[in-house]
Amino acid sequence: MRVAVLLPARDEEESLPGVLEELRAAGYHNLVVVDNGSRDRTADVAREGGGVVVTEAERGYGAACLSGIRHLIETGPPDLLVFMDADGSDDPRAIRDLLAPLESDEADLVIGVRASPPGAGSHAVPLHARLGNALVKGGARLLHGAHFRDLGPFRAVRFPTLLALDMDDRTWGWTLQMQLRAHRSGARVVEVEVPHRPRVAGRSKVSGTLEGSIRAGGKMLLTLVTEMRRRTATE
Repeated sequence: MRVAVLLPARDEEESLPGVLEELRAAGYHNLVVVDNGSRDRTADVAREGGGVVVTEAERGYGAACLSGIRHLIETGPPDLLVFMDADGSDDPRAIRDLLAPLESDEADLVIGVRASPPGAGSHAVPLHARLGNALVKGGARLLHGAHFRDLGPFRAVRFPTLLALDMDDRTWGWTLQMQLRAHRSGARVVEVEVPHRPRVAGRSKVSGTLEGSIRAGGKMLLTLVTEMRRRTATE
């Protein structure tokens, strides 16, 4: 199957070269890097590392993902699409574990459940980020009857399934919206544990600060309500 990897990136010039090198070493070469308003050399190092650069000036995780998807539609849709961060926290070697349930026709969407490496404890995901994650997952159970172990960005999906979800969130609510719409549509969703490493350089836009986690959590809580209204309106 044709596999593409989409990496939203903002100010990741230090971490991106290593991520792209690891991806190529793992056998993945259709690499789309969405430069989401970077102020450094993210776009340049992405090209130098073999990635195709798509520019999205509107800052927002969902906005970046949507631009990458439009690019793939226009240039040749893959069969399977992998989403991962550009900061080095996702291990490209784990992509094979995400793809396996799709290739064996056991799933339509596979979510990577973040697990810290042996001996690392839980430091890879700060406490305030874990608490926010738990709150949103609780809301998903209460409002949507959906049980998720994680909402992490490292995931793989059948491209036709993704298009059928009609994704439109342009913020940090993107990952949650995908899982809620997949749950509601009856898509086969599988969760697979994947290693989660400390980012290579810099600070996370979400979990790196309490303010960032609160802002992202607020977007996700809004997504919970928006998707509930959308579901109610169509029932």
